[in-house]
Amino acid sequence: MRYYIVILVTLMLVPFSGATQVLEGIDYITPFHEELAAVKKGDQWAFVNTKGDIVIDFRDNLVWSKAIATETKKGYVRKEPTKYPRFTEDRCLIFKMKDGFKYYGYMDKTGKTVIAPEFINARVFDNGYAIVLKVTKEIIGRNEILGKDVISYSYAEQVIDPEGSVKAYLKGPVNLVMSVETKKQPPAIKSYIFSPDMVAFHTNDKKWKLIRLDSFK
Repeated sequence: MRYYIVILVTLMLVPFSGATQVLEGIDYITPFHEELAAVKKGDQWAFVNTKGDIVIDFRDNLVWSKAIATETKKGYVRKEPTKYPRFTEDRCLIFKMKDGFKYYGYMDKTGKTVIAPEFINARVFDNGYAIVLKVTKEIIGRNEILGKDVISYSYAEQVIDPEGSVKAYLKGPVNLVMSVETKKQPPAIKSYIFSPDMVAFHTNDKKWKLIRLDSFK
C-alpha cells in the first residue's frame, strides 16, 4: 500500500505533458504585435506567444516608458513615449548602460542581440530601416597631470537595416558632450522615414531634404 502512495505522490508532482502554462503576478499585459505580447512583472518584461508560452524570459534591458527625443516636421523637439516594449519588423529595442549612459540596440524574436547597443538614440524599424545616432569615441590627447586620456565624442545620424549595416549617412559627425543633461535627454533624431520609399531629414541650413530609400539598396 505504501508503494502505491509513493507512486501517486510522484505522479502529482510531475507536470502533465501539454498542461497549460500559468503566469501569475503579472502587472501589465500588452496587445499582440507580430504575434508576441509583452508581459510585465515588477521592473522586468517578458514576451509570450499566442499560446501563452514565454518565448523571451523576463529581463530588465527592454526599452519602455522612456521618452525618446524626436523633432517634429516643424522643427520642434518633442518626446515620444514608448509605453511598452514591442516588436516591429522582427526587432525590439534594448539598452545597455555604459559609463552611466544608455546605449540602444536591437534583439530578435529569440531574445538574441542582433545589433549591439552602440546608439545614443534610436527608433524602431519602419519599412525595413531604422534611424539611429551612432556614437564615436576618439582619444585626442592625454592629460599627464591627471594621468587620463582626453576623449572627444561625436555622433552621426544614420539609416541602418535589420542586420545593423549602415545604408545612409544623414548627418554628422556632431560634437557630443557626455554630460548629466545628455544622460537625461539624448540628442534628438531629426530624420524620418517619410514614406515607404523616402527618408526626410534636416540639412545644416534648416531645410528639408528627401532621399529615396531604394537608392540605399
